Amino acid sequence: MYHHSFVRVQQPAQHMDRRTSISSKDQPLFLHATTNPKNNGAHQPQTQGKSCNQPHSNNSSASRSSDSVESTDGKWAQKLLKACATAMSEKDSTKIHHLLWMLNELASPYGDSDQKLAAYFLQALFCKATDSGPRCYKTLISVAEKSHSFDSVRKLILKFQEVSPWTTFGHVASNGALLEALEGEPKLHIIDISNTLCTQWPTLLEALATRNDETPSLKLTVVVTTSIAKSVMKEIAPRMEKFARLMGVPFEFKVVTGLHRLGELTMENLGVQEDEAVAINCIGALRKVDVEERRGVIQMFQSLKPKVVTIVDEEADFCYSRDDFVKCFEECLRFYTIYFDMLDESFPPTSNEKLMLERECSRSIVRVLACDDEIEWDSERRERGTQWTQRLRESGFSPVGYSDDVVDDVKALLKRYRGGWSLVIPGEDDHSGIYLAWKEEPVVWASVWKP
Repeated sequence: MYHHSFVRVQQPAQHMDRRTSISSKDQPLFLHATTNPKNNGAHQPQTQGKSCNQPHSNNSSASRSSDSVESTDGKWAQKLLKACATAMSEKDSTKIHHLLWMLNELASPYGDSDQKLAAYFLQALFCKATDSGPRCYKTLISVAEKSHSFDSVRKLILKFQEVSPWTTFGHVASNGALLEALEGEPKLHIIDISNTLCTQWPTLLEALATRNDETPSLKLTVVVTTSIAKSVMKEIAPRMEKFARLMGVPFEFKVVTGLHRLGELTMENLGVQEDEAVAINCIGALRKVDVEERRGVIQMFQSLKPKVVTIVDEEADFCYSRDDFVKCFEECLRFYTIYFDMLDESFPPTSNEKLMLERECSRSIVRVLACDDEIEWDSERRERGTQWTQRLRESGFSPVGYSDDVVDDVKALLKRYRGGWSLVIPGEDDHSGIYLAWKEEPVVWASVWKP
């Protein structure tokens, strides 16, 4: 899965000001608390986050204008937002101005689920209408880099992992698959291309320390794909090294930065040695790769001769419909409606952490809907598991089914959380992955592959 800032539109109709006003405390990412080695990556609680403010008024006349929209099932935000996206596709400027004004009057990041959806998608629509998406996105990136500290990121991550398996699902599934694929190997080298900031690895270190055979050595090479992650890796490295010493696991930690594209990775700059059992772990990272370069990145994985590749990503398709703005908008709205619903039911109504996680989404929404791929980095074009499966198969990878033990670990993890979560396993002959589902809607895909 992990951006905010809300743009307030000042004038209705033809007199709308084209300037945007952006304020942001942006994207937290996901750090380790106490762990249980039997859970392959499940984390125990911690708390706290920050709040942001930018209230919106609810104009009574605008509320009255939305009565007809609300009358059928109460989901006025989706109807207004879809209508606005359609008007933009049809270049109906009068309708665009009217709908943006109406959304602005009704939206609030502090309101109910409809008001929140309206608030965060309004920013992207306004940026789209005013051709200010790339500028807005770069501003959000800049603010995020300045506002994130190790402690604030860590606290938010731990609280999210305490109340939701959105990230821990991938940790448990991937750790279980890695441990089985690397069993008996004396020298392990895991190449971590993820957005998890090493939260996955303490439980794997604990599991290695309790292996029946001799404890293997572990080289962990973390490929940093965002400047935000780079800013906190200096804090993470000594903590990982200290934890490995505590577990008695011979450990080497390396961070690779400065890459413009993942395709630039080679055996040389990753420090891969002939006598190492190599594994590649990708959680939430492949969607950051430009769509046209994804096949090349997967082929680069082949060149590293890994024993196993684990891939986890969010289940949505912002790629296939990217040339059709309305279809892409509807898919984006569908996905984040599910995500916001999950946050609403996982956190207390006044949770600062929930507000921060909701505001994280706005950067991704702006990137997908308002930048038209004008930015050549940090793509947010998610693809479904079936689409990734096709890419991987075409590049010579074969899927590996999860063992019963790993599936049992994942099921045990989900029991720790509130109701609504489930595990979706395709048919017996389909080994292309498993899915985390929220209210029967698949939201995260996890898979294991071998060359």
